[in-house]
Order: sequence, then structure tokens, then C-alpha cells
Amino acid sequence: MDRVSFTRMKDGTKEDYEFLNEHEIDHTKHTAKRLLKALVDLDKSLSGYQITRLGHSVQSASRAWRDGADTDWVVAALLHDIGDIYAPYNHDEYAATILKPFVREQCTWVVEKHGDFQMLYYGQHLEGADQHKRERHRGHPYFDDCAEFCERWDQASFDPDYDDLPLDFFAPMVEEVFARTPYDPDVIRPGVRVPLTTEPRA
Repeated sequence: MDRVSFTRMKDGTKEDYEFLNEHEIDHTKHTAKRLLKALVDLDKSLSGYQITRLGHSVQSASRAWRDGADTDWVVAALLHDIGDIYAPYNHDEYAATILKPFVREQCTWVVEKHGDFQMLYYGQHLEGADQHKRERHRGHPYFDDCAEFCERWDQASFDPDYDDLPLDFFAPMVEEVFARTPYDPDVIRPGVRVPLTTEPRA
């Protein structure tokens, strides 16, 4: 069998869906590689900054790594803008959806809301923008984490003179995260807060 028998899903057989399920499982094993390729494609995205969008992504992750952040935080920092090409109006939600089954809830929430928090740095310069948009999230358990994520790693990572780690350095971390069992409660850990920084790495 190399393809299903049906043209309408409701006509599919048990054999059809077992066949498709095997293909889907194999396909998911290569998610990390597809995401790493998509990061490279970010260089075709929005220009005008002093570094590329890929440069911003690896710089954010480099700062997280050097701050002693754990793997969830580093991969979240690396992928936080992965939606820039395909979802420019909700790139933060797009990235969070990709991460959600595989990282701590804390990291997913921060990535999902970071666009609102970033407004603090530039909203005052754009007509009709709300510089304090992040205030709608005030009181959330992860509010301070998102504020720190943006201050330390996101808004600061547009420096062409910063010593970025290469994308290949982060590839094993991305592979590790996306090889996890989706929605594993031991990974998602709702309500758990892990510091963004610990012992700095060289």
C-alpha cells in the first residue's frame, strides 16, 4: 500500500488510517529538522534591522544560553519569531503553538505574549500603538518572566557586533525538545516557574 483508497475521509478503512498513522508518526520525527530549515528561511523575512531575523533568533538564544537558561528557555528564545514569515500579524501565537506540546507551559505563555510585551520599547513611537499593551497581562503568574525574557534576550538582540553562537550549536537542543512525548505532564508542568537565568556559561 502506497496511498489510501478513499477520496472522502468518511470512506476510509481501518487499513487506510493505520497506514496514514504510520506515515504521520514518521513525519513528526523530522519536525526539528524542518524548524531549523525554517529558521534559515527567516533571512528572507523582514529586513531593515542591523542584523537578519535569523541573526536575531540565534542572538536571543545565545544570550539565553550564556545566561545559564535551561533547554526549554533556549529553544523558546531561538524559535520565538519563527512565525515572522508565515504569520506576520500573530507571529508570537504561531511560535507558541509550535512549542506548546514540547516545552514548559511557562515558556509557551511567554512566547505567545512576547509581542505585547515588546511594545514597551517602541509603542510610543507609532501612532495608534499601545506602549503599555503588556499591562493587560499584569497579575499573570508568568508576567515577570515575559518581561525579563523581552528585556534580557529579545529587545537586546539586534547587535551586529555580538558574538552569536552558530545555529548548528542549538540544533541538538531543538532535536531534544521535539523528540519529547507531546504534552507530557512532566514536561509541560503547568504553573511551574523556572528562572530564566542561573549560573552564567562562558
